[in-house]
Amino acid sequence: MTNPVRVRFAPSPTGGLHLGGVRTILFNYLFAKNHNGKFILRIEDTDQTRYVEGAEDYILECLKWVNMLPDEGPHIGGTFEPYRQSERKPIYKKYAEQLVSQGNAYYAFDTSSELEAMRENRKTEGNSSSQYDYSIRMQMKNSLTMPSNEVEEWLKSGKPYVVRIKMPENETVSFNDMIRGEVTFQTNLSDDKVLLKADGMPTYHLAVVVDDYLMQITHAFRGEEWLPSAPVHLLLWKYLGWEDKMPQWAHLPLILKPDGNGKLSKRDGDRLGFPVYAMNWYDPKSGDTTVGFRERGFLPEAFINILAMLGWNSGTDQEIFSIDELIQLFSIDRVNHAGAKFDYEKAKWFNQQYIAHSSNERLLPLVQSDLKEKGIYRSEEWVLAFIQLMKERVVLVSDFIEKGSYIFDIQHYDIDQIKKRWNEDKKILLQKLIHQFENANFIAIDLEQLTKDFMSSENVKPGDILPLLRLSLAGTMQGPAIFDMMQLLGKEDTLHRFQKSIAYFDSLF
Repeated sequence: MTNPVRVRFAPSPTGGLHLGGVRTILFNYLFAKNHNGKFILRIEDTDQTRYVEGAEDYILECLKWVNMLPDEGPHIGGTFEPYRQSERKPIYKKYAEQLVSQGNAYYAFDTSSELEAMRENRKTEGNSSSQYDYSIRMQMKNSLTMPSNEVEEWLKSGKPYVVRIKMPENETVSFNDMIRGEVTFQTNLSDDKVLLKADGMPTYHLAVVVDDYLMQITHAFRGEEWLPSAPVHLLLWKYLGWEDKMPQWAHLPLILKPDGNGKLSKRDGDRLGFPVYAMNWYDPKSGDTTVGFRERGFLPEAFINILAMLGWNSGTDQEIFSIDELIQLFSIDRVNHAGAKFDYEKAKWFNQQYIAHSSNERLLPLVQSDLKEKGIYRSEEWVLAFIQLMKERVVLVSDFIEKGSYIFDIQHYDIDQIKKRWNEDKKILLQKLIHQFENANFIAIDLEQLTKDFMSSENVKPGDILPLLRLSLAGTMQGPAIFDMMQLLGKEDTLHRFQKSIAYFDSLF
């Protein structure tokens, strides 16, 4: 590649960041780092009617969480600032007027009611298209149909107008997509898109072309839903004389619902009970909070690995990849053009693998944060031991407390199991063993040996005593190794639980 690779993620600050958006970030980031290039963040906030307060900060927080910070952007600056399109407003008008003067665009003065009337008339006439296109433009109020002096007067009067691209008739345009190969379009199927709005702001169509050119973007990754806009963008690159500077495009496959039937949406996540946004998103307009992967208990490393496998494959059976491995292995020719079904159970499996293989220290701040949120305070040493005890038994970070709740307090006893195992003889046996624990060194290996010696001297089987120890300590037959639990709980708490449990077991009979 002759030019240094420059890619961009260009979100609109309008709401939560969908996992498809994070995958776009990831593919941009991997491609840039694989080619020693630059990853740029550009905020596309030209549609002020959809702008949501706090959304830009939220996007930055998401980038920090997944540890994929850009090399240039509105928060750090760069050679091509400003990186917010709302701060670049004067730039776009110049190019819109250039297109008009070349005859590739025109001023349109139609009011909202006139546009609505046009659409209704076309519908009544049985026209399948209600677009403002080559077939209707000469019947509308614009600089193509009005005398030049009227156009000048309108522009000087300060009355609202828009600039529309003049799509050519009966032409074929094509480009080579890095994922899909050659893609071809008929211009008659595209309408005369608005390029500059009445408020002087550009639409996405003009802004993305101008900014990609000025910021020297070499490769552009975006979702396949933008494919229908490609002919407009292709022609803008051509009309502005920048065709040889146009970035290579890659239209990424959609992330589909679990059944493969359509694009995955927030509504699907709500319906099926899993997150779709990267992080919690609070909507200031509705007051609703949507739960994200971070708050559900996913590690960012696992989340990234999940997204990498949605539409890309390494060509091997390997599924777990570090970010460095992904950077080294990533190539665009291994991205599929077909949509990728999102499997939440598989996503949880990835997270389980990452938690199980993470160091206790890596998990410490996450678990401590959850503990403090619930008003539980323990020493760092204790929490590290708790993590070691539980980390191969959990799927989500939030499971540490949920699945290990009995470590803090027994809320429920498995009464059916107790009734199957409890009698006077077992009570006497358990009390004898507890008495020996009173003078024991509370180290797991020593407690285990003491119990083995006790069972041998009393000539009893493990099944006669170990289930009672577990039920007394946890209230359930589930959980980590008994003697590891005892060591973590300590002598005082362990002995207290035994006495409390024996009294409860007796009360059931």
